[in-house]
Amino acid sequence: MSTAHTDIEQVEQANTAFYEAMERGDFEEVSSLWLSPSDLGVDEAYHDPADTGVISCVHPGWPVLTGRGEVLRSYALIMANTDYIQFFLTDVHVSVTGDTALVTCTENILSGGPAPEDGDELGPLVGQLVVATNVFHRTPYGWKLWSHHASPVLTESAEEDEDESPS
Repeated sequence: MSTAHTDIEQVEQANTAFYEAMERGDFEEVSSLWLSPSDLGVDEAYHDPADTGVISCVHPGWPVLTGRGEVLRSYALIMANTDYIQFFLTDVHVSVTGDTALVTCTENILSGGPAPEDGDELGPLVGQLVVATNVFHRTPYGWKLWSHHASPVLTESAEEDEDESPS
């Protein structure tokens, strides 16, 4: 098996692990999948982690988040406010060049918020279509997320609603 083929498989596994950890609400696992200064051999006691391997994240409709603190806080917030989430990934494409990998995919998301106060069931389930780009960096500990950028896909019904709105 060629090294390039192995790299692609490893990146696919890292990408899948990220989404599976999100589905389980496993914050520790999500955190471990993001690039950290120690993954780059940097001693955080002597270097500003913000200057080394800065990670970034854009959730649909959010501003750009940079640095481990901001990015991981955003995932903690999402997990705390989402009782159920499932990702069906389609159109997955992986490209590896050296120690950098690029994954593009479509996230077909099914999620449910908190249950209504008077019920034990999940809140209403909502479907969403999002395109994502995940950038990974090879470390001695495997492929780690360097950047995640997700953007909603407008559906025809959303476009029709905009066309019908008064000017």
